[in-house]
Amino acid sequence: MLPAVTADSQLLADDLLRFIRDKIPLARAMDLRLHHYGEDGLALAAPLAPNVNDKGCAFGGSLASLMTLAGWALVELELQRRGEDCDVFVGDSHLRYLEPVWSDFRAEARLAEGAGFSAFFDTLAERGKARIDVRCSVPGSADRPAATLEARFVAKRRAGAQ
Repeated sequence: MLPAVTADSQLLADDLLRFIRDKIPLARAMDLRLHHYGEDGLALAAPLAPNVNDKGCAFGGSLASLMTLAGWALVELELQRRGEDCDVFVGDSHLRYLEPVWSDFRAEARLAEGAGFSAFFDTLAERGKARIDVRCSVPGSADRPAATLEARFVAKRRAGAQ
């Protein structure tokens, strides 16, 4: 579970979404939106139309991109909430496509089981960099995911950051 999300945290989430859409042309082309941000995680959404493939379902690259961006945003937001100035990137990931997605979709990001921000921030304070495991999924049919991403995100303090 994440720390409680406050009104200020929600403003940070809205600002981060604007940043993503402004700085990552792919996110703008995908028409990425914030679906949810709360103690249970973060979800980003995208309509099918700009993310469709030749078969009429969601393009696998769009599913992968949305899950990666959701995981990255989850970590980035917690860093911002704590006033940390870091670069965040994917250190490692494993992606599975389980079924086609035929409609608008969302990617839900949560910390992996056993992962916690306390240890992450302790390591960041000690070493100037830290990593955390995140699990993302695109909901599918019958309470099963359509796609999953297991990723390790790495945060590294920017030069000059305390």
